[in-house]
Amino acid sequence: MTERTFSIIKPDATRRNLTGKVNAVIEDAGLRIVAQRRIRMSEAQAKTFYEVHAERPFYGELVEFMTSAPVVVQVLEGENAVARYREVMGATNPAQAADGTIRKLYAESVGENSVHGSDSLENARIEIAQFFTDADIVG
Repeated sequence: MTERTFSIIKPDATRRNLTGKVNAVIEDAGLRIVAQRRIRMSEAQAKTFYEVHAERPFYGELVEFMTSAPVVVQVLEGENAVARYREVMGATNPAQAADGTIRKLYAESVGENSVHGSDSLENARIEIAQFFTDADIVG
């Protein structure tokens, strides 16, 4: 079934000019980038986006990291896009990520792991709506 999912290319990757390389891995996996925007995430946006982690000890550090440099927010589309993109991203810890995955190729650490992807269809809808309107998505 064709789905949409949300992706963020994080500051550690944009800082190293990896947007094109990450996009190539995404497209080679059969996913289409139907919306994409390079933004500087505000503190308010980052706090809202990661509010699920607000009680966790790393929350402040995560918000600081995500606002430290531009990010690329994306809407991806394809067959089983949520699961497919999670597979393409690889494990959160790059040392445990499978060969050829984005995190194995480009992540610097567990914290600076280059990409975010939605973990469910419901969260994909919520996350997409935080950064895009229907008019932005040209699928």
